[in-house]
Amino acid sequence: MRILSSLVLLAATAIALPALGQSYPNKPIKFIVPFAAGSATDTVARVVGDYVGKDLKQNVVVENAAGGNGVIAAQKVAQAAPDGYTLLISTNTTHAANQSMLKKLPYDAVKDFETVSMLGTIPMALVVNPSIPVNSVAELIAYAKANPNKLSFGAGSSSSRISVEMFKTMTGTDILHVPYKSNPQAVTDLIGGQLSLMIADVSTTLPQVAAGKVKALGVSTKGPSPVAPGLPTIASQGVPGYEITAWFAAWLPAKTDTAIADTLQKSMAAAVADKDVQARLLAAGVEPQSSSRKQLADFVVSETEKWAKAVKAAGIEPE
Repeated sequence: MRILSSLVLLAATAIALPALGQSYPNKPIKFIVPFAAGSATDTVARVVGDYVGKDLKQNVVVENAAGGNGVIAAQKVAQAAPDGYTLLISTNTTHAANQSMLKKLPYDAVKDFETVSMLGTIPMALVVNPSIPVNSVAELIAYAKANPNKLSFGAGSSSSRISVEMFKTMTGTDILHVPYKSNPQAVTDLIGGQLSLMIADVSTTLPQVAAGKVKALGVSTKGPSPVAPGLPTIASQGVPGYEITAWFAAWLPAKTDTAIADTLQKSMAAAVADKDVQARLLAAGVEPQSSSRKQLADFVVSETEKWAKAVKAAGIEPE
């Protein structure tokens, strides 16, 4: 009887487990974004979310939880139920830079999350308010040195903060940092003249350049970028060795079922490989890129070390 009962139990379990996997998803999926609407991360979440929603036949809802260098959103997802219905669509800010930028984090970027997939990379552009009388990076450096303490920059992410701090260290300039919850808010003040300059993702900055509201001086990549055609690199204009690029990825709360994480990884990889999705991302300045879950896990470890070196080189004291 015991053997028979065990066999019945095993058979019931074998039937129940596939049924559980097949039932996912049976309600809307939420993408939590740590930056404001209009940011590059928000764009990636909405573009990928459109595809994933159709692919998995469920609505994908994007929720913006800006502030605290992404800490608010990351903590929210880390504490969410590990049922596959809450994901973090974030960047190197929450999963590489914050570990060196902040003295204490209410989440562990590795232990508190299950990786899903890389989604893309994006270069940043150095832009200035039109009132600043410069038209190149070399002219900006000369102007900053001739006018110490006169220039200010806004940053709504660790990437933006570090990129300018690196620029300051490498050029010997003094530019005042003004913190923001998200880069779109900083761009608004840059346009309004409350800020002198900023270095932020091309998705946020280049549309304002096209509209004639700010001037672009250089791109942050090592060589010319296909998503910033015609814009010279910062490195080629008197700052040799300057290079910094941001990236996007997706995570689930720790202990989420592996089958669910794999389902989402496959859907996101398919999204990034889709020609229409690629066109929309490239139009926003994002270079599509997917990964396996293991590749993302390894990447986060290496990137954390890389950004730690960048923070140290920029002379930033953890806050």
